[in-house]
Amino acid sequence: MTSASRLQAGTLYIVATPIGNLSDLTERAKQVLASVDVIACEDTRHTQKLLQHLGIRKPLLSVHEHNERERTEQVIHHLRQGQTMALVSDAGTPLISDPGFPLVQALRSEGLNVSPVPGVSAIITALSAAGLPTDRFTFEGFLPHKAGGKREKLEAQAQEPRTLVYYEAKHRIIETLQIMAEVFGPERPACVARELTKTFETFYPGTLPQIIEQISADDDQQKGEFVVMIAGNPDPAPASEVDMDKLFRLLLVELPPKKAAAIVAELSGENKKALYQKALEIQGKA
Repeated sequence: MTSASRLQAGTLYIVATPIGNLSDLTERAKQVLASVDVIACEDTRHTQKLLQHLGIRKPLLSVHEHNERERTEQVIHHLRQGQTMALVSDAGTPLISDPGFPLVQALRSEGLNVSPVPGVSAIITALSAAGLPTDRFTFEGFLPHKAGGKREKLEAQAQEPRTLVYYEAKHRIIETLQIMAEVFGPERPACVARELTKTFETFYPGTLPQIIEQISADDDQQKGEFVVMIAGNPDPAPASEVDMDKLFRLLLVELPPKKAAAIVAELSGENKKALYQKALEIQGKA
C-alpha cells in the first residue's frame, strides 16, 4: 500500500499505535495514516506529535469520550462522501479501554465499512511476559475509583478461574494492590507490568504482598502506567457455596435494587422486602 488508491473508499480504519516505543508502529499502520483523508484521534496534540515523527501531515478530527456521539455524524458524512479515515487513540488499540465503541457501533448499523489495522495492545503485551496462565484470561479494564466499589468488584471476581487483567493509574496502584491482597489472599500469584515498551519498563512478579513491597520501596516505581495481572482461583467454590452477600453486591452493579432483591430472594429463600431494604442501604454507602 503506497497511496490512497490502495485504500477502500468510505472506510474507517482502526489503527493501533505504539504504547511507548515508536518503533512498534507497523509498516501497514504508517502507510494507512499517510494515505487516509482524515485522522480521527483522541487527543489532537498527542497524535500530531506522532505524525510529526512520521513526517505525515493530515487533517485531524478530535473524537474522545466527551464528544464521540456528536462526532459520529461528521465521520458518517466523510465516509458517505467516499473519503477514507483512520481512528487512533493516544496509545495502543482504539476501543480497548479507549474511545471508539459508540462510533464503530453506529458505523456498523449504517452499513459502513470498518477495517482493523492491528498492532500493539497493552493487555497482550503484558500477558506475554508475565509468567501467568494465558490460555484463558478476562480483561476487566479500570476498577472503580472508590475503595468500597473497588472491593465489591474484586470480591465478585474472587472465584474467577481465569487470569484477571486490569489497568490502573499511578496514584491508585498501591491502594488497589492492597485491596487485592485482602480479597484474593496473600498467596495468589500475580504480576504487575509498568511502563511497557518504554525505557523504564519493569515487571513485578510474585505474590501480591511481595509486589506491594517492591513498588512501595521506591516512589519512582509508582510512576507511569500499570497493567495488573492476577492468576485465577485454582480451586473456585461451587456455585452453591458462593457467598450470597457477594452475589447480591455484584447484581446491584448491573441491576436496580428491586430486581436484584428478587433474584437473591429466589436463590436464598430470604424475605424479598428485607433484601430490598438491604439493597438500598448498600447503594447508599457506595
